[in-house]
Amino acid sequence: MRNTVAALLISAWLLLSIGCDTGTGSAGSSGSGGSTIQIVYIPKNTGNPYFDPLIEGMKKACEENGAVFSTVAPDSADATSQIPLIKDQIQRGVSAITISPNSPDALNPVLEEARSRGIKIVTVDSDLTGNEQYRDVGVLTVDPQTVGESQIELMGSLIGYRGKFAILSATTDAPNQNRWIEVMKQTLESNPKYRQMQLVEIVYGNDEPAKSLTEAEALLTKYPDLAGIIAPTTVGVAAAAQAVETAKKAEQVKVTGLGTPNQMRRFIKNGTVKAFALWSPYDEGYLSGYVACLLATGKLSPASGVRFTAGSLGERQIREKNVVITGPPVTFTADNIDQYNF
Repeated sequence: MRNTVAALLISAWLLLSIGCDTGTGSAGSSGSGGSTIQIVYIPKNTGNPYFDPLIEGMKKACEENGAVFSTVAPDSADATSQIPLIKDQIQRGVSAITISPNSPDALNPVLEEARSRGIKIVTVDSDLTGNEQYRDVGVLTVDPQTVGESQIELMGSLIGYRGKFAILSATTDAPNQNRWIEVMKQTLESNPKYRQMQLVEIVYGNDEPAKSLTEAEALLTKYPDLAGIIAPTTVGVAAAAQAVETAKKAEQVKVTGLGTPNQMRRFIKNGTVKAFALWSPYDEGYLSGYVACLLATGKLSPASGVRFTAGSLGERQIREKNVVITGPPVTFTADNIDQYNF
């Protein structure tokens, strides 16, 4: 009898121990059983300062939701460079993957595999344009139309709405840059305000500082009468500014684009760059992290028109194709750049 009681007590203790396991020793699952929520972010590549505040914002959102956050990035922004990293996260069994895709279609099969395993997919900053069915929600900076139109207007205001300009982009497959550039072209063609502005060439620096600098220098050599460069990438805009500064052509060639205040402050202060734009990468990361946590815990069922609260950012609404917008861009100049630190 004594042995039977002892055996029952041991069995009960084992059941209690198993029932109290929170799954903190592994990736766990996102179900309602109390296991740890694991959110991983895969940016486009390493060495891009744009993603630093974005990561901090995502980390903060995960902390507020009791989720464990991690990030891993490929060395290059090639179309397929993120595939092995996604496969690794599938093996880990993470709850959600947030990703800034380097291609709108190269990742589709592996993302489909991840979703079949119950992993939520949130694209951030760039999207799977035309292939939105392979992710759950897309968190974008601002409406692509707004980005493209505002970049042309900013360039126009700097060069007096006349003259030749070029675009220094990221990679040939970058979904967000390609969409913005498409809007830029449409704006040039459709708005008579810009009829004296000529887009002479689009070059690609692969979001690598050295290659972007080389491409910018080549533009200055190839087009001696170039009036401006638009670089809708934080790596590219800094490289273009560096090339113009070194060539001592700041008065002739106006540089603008999308950059962070901290990386562009020197160029604004010394007059190489008069104005550039960006939204808040921190807010973008915070919003995407919050969305990932809500999806992973089953607290958000994405559909057009659905409203939800994203922590300190307040209420947001899901748009068509399950897109959520972060907020409007800010134009940075010598008058306001010291108000920002990211």
